[in-house]
Amino acid sequence: MDGFQAYGAGKAGGAFDPLTFIRQPQTVIRILCWLFSIVILGCVANEGYVNRPDEVEEYCIFNRNQNACNYAIAMGTLGFLCSAGFLALDVYFPQISGVKDRKKAVMLDIGVSAFWSLIWFVGFCFLANQWQFSNPEDNPLNEGADAARATIIFCFFSIFTWVRSRTVCLLPPAGQTVRLKRVSYEEEYNKLFTPPLS
Repeated sequence: MDGFQAYGAGKAGGAFDPLTFIRQPQTVIRILCWLFSIVILGCVANEGYVNRPDEVEEYCIFNRNQNACNYAIAMGTLGFLCSAGFLALDVYFPQISGVKDRKKAVMLDIGVSAFWSLIWFVGFCFLANQWQFSNPEDNPLNEGADAARATIIFCFFSIFTWVRSRTVCLLPPAGQTVRLKRVSYEEEYNKLFTPPLS
């Protein structure tokens, strides 16, 4: 059982290797999720509010719907924090010695990734719809149009990164075992082959 790895983790308490960690598909996907959230948040916070030349008050570029900008900012902020949190969990994961704790982390990863896939899908549909119905007369100088399009595109990309984050746990890259299956196998192995206490 020395060479056995559950959910990409070696023996608990092993040394952390940053190069190996960065090369893992799960880490690359999490970094992409993190970057896409930053792009969405930055686009809406920086150029998501415009005003007509004859108005003083700024309004949301997405069909003057304040909820659209609020939703995009909330998604970007929470997605950024969630991605950073799971990156930290991935760094800490090799230190988790209990199989049950590892299994909880894997199940949490699957659930949160599925949730965020849905949230980004709703956000993409909502923002694309609001952008489609935006009135060109509200923005005659076409300010922030590229930022609005970038927000919609990166919402679309975020759907797939979060889906892939979930499927890495269930459908691994070629040559690797399913991570959830590894954790379950280790749990069963420990139940069957743990020596009785004297």
